[in-house]
Amino acid sequence: MKLLNYIRDGVDCERTYHNGSDRGWGAVFGMGDGTVGMDHWHFLYPDPVTGKRNCTYMDAVKTHLGGKQYVICGLLQYTNLAFFAVGFTITTSSSAVTILKNNCFYKNGIGAPCHFSNNPYMIYLGVIEIILSQIPSFHKLAWLSMFAAIMSFGYAAIGIGLSLATIIQGNGKSTSVFGSSEGHSSADRMWNTFVAIGDVALASVYAPIAIDIQDSLKSSPPENKAMKMANGIGILTMTVIFLLSACSGYAAFGSHTPGNILMSSGFRNPVWLVNLANVFIILHLVGAIQIVVQPIYRVVEMLACQRWPNSSFVTGENLVSIGKMKFSINLFRLVWRSIFMMVVTVLAMAMPFFNAMIALLGAIGFWPSVVYFPVEMTIAKQKIKKGTIRWFGLQTLSFVCLLVSLAAACGAIHGLGQSLGKVKPFMYKE
Repeated sequence: MKLLNYIRDGVDCERTYHNGSDRGWGAVFGMGDGTVGMDHWHFLYPDPVTGKRNCTYMDAVKTHLGGKQYVICGLLQYTNLAFFAVGFTITTSSSAVTILKNNCFYKNGIGAPCHFSNNPYMIYLGVIEIILSQIPSFHKLAWLSMFAAIMSFGYAAIGIGLSLATIIQGNGKSTSVFGSSEGHSSADRMWNTFVAIGDVALASVYAPIAIDIQDSLKSSPPENKAMKMANGIGILTMTVIFLLSACSGYAAFGSHTPGNILMSSGFRNPVWLVNLANVFIILHLVGAIQIVVQPIYRVVEMLACQRWPNSSFVTGENLVSIGKMKFSINLFRLVWRSIFMMVVTVLAMAMPFFNAMIALLGAIGFWPSVVYFPVEMTIAKQKIKKGTIRWFGLQTLSFVCLLVSLAAACGAIHGLGQSLGKVKPFMYKE
């Protein structure tokens, strides 16, 4: 029963109510994700102005759909967050390796055998994340959202600029509406399409945290109005950036467009600018990893405190002084968070395949979080009768999106299988 009570994303309502609007606005832009898959009125129930506050996405699911759905939602959300940490670790190490490869090619020529293992950089990142995980109240550092937004705009602008420069110079590749079949079998094109669908689906992961962001806004102006404006501006901005990045990247590389145009299989010149973009990616994701795992930390630590309330190992704070610096360390937090980050690092080292992993993350999170639960909440909230045209339309939408998620998952798993068949685990080099 404690798991039912404490599987929840975010902190207590009373503690988050007046955190300030800067965090909410920054998060909308910093996430860099696509559409919101649910209506804003799910934040307050049953009335969007005077109703009961739902602090998190899971609270909204519990209010509208009940306990069982709430637990399923929680398990899916926390699993997805853990895999996001794995995916971010892979991406960060790939950016570090890209910088090394660019410098190697610059010094030794484009044909030089410049291959580097991702493992050392994943380990370095793991150590950094273990240290950062011990910072108390990390989730309250509002400036992180704005910093993430700046980094996101930075590397997106560089990628779009390099693509447009390639096109303007007349070095773009031939393109077609359905993609070129040159060098690809029909089966390869099908699997690649499925992987691409998963990559696109990843852009929708903003939807489940929309309520959490809205809960961090000030009470004046009303949260539902402020959030509607923030969502509108944020989604429009990121949609324009995504479309520019996708279309200009495809026009620059054609059917051989890599999963990330800023990494080793993408642009290589000018070296300093591509390296700068990858530095932006690294800085963005170092903080992003901590942000996405905070809900996991909180739920485990709440459960531990409930189970062992009198244990000094679990609840005690030990003051530590290093020179003039003084801080407290909780032994349970130190051990558990360190073990968690070690597991994340080992999983990333075992499967360091960027494109397929990103597609798998999108496939896992898209249908349940962005489509199924919002559709079911809409039906429950508006009391849409079973068998009506509207009910049938919503269920059809949900079913079609389920097929999309399954196709993306199949493509991602196929891609991971192919990659693992070519490279031994922990031995991958870019």
